[in-house]
Amino acid sequence: MNNNRSLILRRAFTISTFIVLGALFYFRAIQNYLRQDYTNSNFFFFWLSGRMINLGQNPYDPVQWLAGHAAFGATWIPNKIFPYPLPLAFFMTPLGLLPLGQSYIAWQIVSQIILAITVYALLRHWQEQPQRMIFLPLMIFLLFFGPVFLTLQIGSIGPLALGAVLLSILSLEKKRSFLAGAVLALTILKPPQGITILALAGIWFLARRDWKAILGLGLGGIFLLLLGIARDPLWLVKFRAASQAVLERTLGIHSNIYSFAYLACGQNLSCMWIFGTLGTLLVLGLGGIYLWRSKERLTPWEAFNIILPLGFVSTIYLWSYDQLLYVIPITWITAKLIERTKSYIPAFIFLIVLDLFSFAALLVQANTRKDLFSIATTILTLGMCLLLMHWKAQPEPSMPTA
Repeated sequence: MNNNRSLILRRAFTISTFIVLGALFYFRAIQNYLRQDYTNSNFFFFWLSGRMINLGQNPYDPVQWLAGHAAFGATWIPNKIFPYPLPLAFFMTPLGLLPLGQSYIAWQIVSQIILAITVYALLRHWQEQPQRMIFLPLMIFLLFFGPVFLTLQIGSIGPLALGAVLLSILSLEKKRSFLAGAVLALTILKPPQGITILALAGIWFLARRDWKAILGLGLGGIFLLLLGIARDPLWLVKFRAASQAVLERTLGIHSNIYSFAYLACGQNLSCMWIFGTLGTLLVLGLGGIYLWRSKERLTPWEAFNIILPLGFVSTIYLWSYDQLLYVIPITWITAKLIERTKSYIPAFIFLIVLDLFSFAALLVQANTRKDLFSIATTILTLGMCLLLMHWKAQPEPSMPTA
């Protein structure tokens, strides 16, 4: 009788959780739909590229690209062609099937579902009830986490990368290394972040002699290359030119090593490239050494807790919404704090501080057009991961206190 009652209560709690999250997801999507100028946002680029692929057009054709903007009244035209790798446009084709407004709402809801699946799947690593119970509060905090908040507003494609890294982690845990590498290759669809993530992940795979994962990375990259060539054989050349234009107008405003080097060098490009590259190689080198030496100790999830923040701080192009992938280490930190302290209080304090720092960074970015303060989110996330990885667990377990 007690077992049946407990089962009923658990199911009721699960259903209530999904109802609450569904209502929150829909409310956030509608609020952004009513308040945001999504026609003049990053989302429009993704939607238009998918629509053009569906129509047999080429997003790397300047005439067709500009005509698409004019057709839908978009006045913000910072790029002459689609400013992302051409293969990404093929992944945007489902968005292009819907009208612009409906597609914007749908993508926000899908993005939040990917976020929820990520958190839920990661928390299942713990069998204890306290970690499972944190799912709903953690999701609410993450919806107000700066990178998540901004991702939903502008319709960023960060959720695709988040899903790819999650699937890679789960595949590695199930010894499906080839699939893990192939899926992880999708992060290269945002090359500035993908290159550094893949570099550090490649070092970790090499240290573990995981040749199947390395093969998966290589074949995944080749597939994306050929996918773009199928529509435009010169897409790599055109993408490089477009990327150079984007980089030139955003130097010194990101929360990465190159931007701080650019400012420290008095906006001297030669100085920035020298010291920025040295700083990047130093961070990647130290991260690679740590991953190599810890290859037997780190789980796949713990390895990516190190790879993601180090990869982001050492990239050349980064916005705060790209830090959406920090959801992976943040979930680990939250659950680990409960496990180590036997209390929910430190976990909630961490989440509150994290939200305050990330929102402060958004406010600074809105007022100054510079995203330098987002470095605090990276430092906090990486610092907490390293602290908890090297903090010995308490010997006697007990139930957490409220």
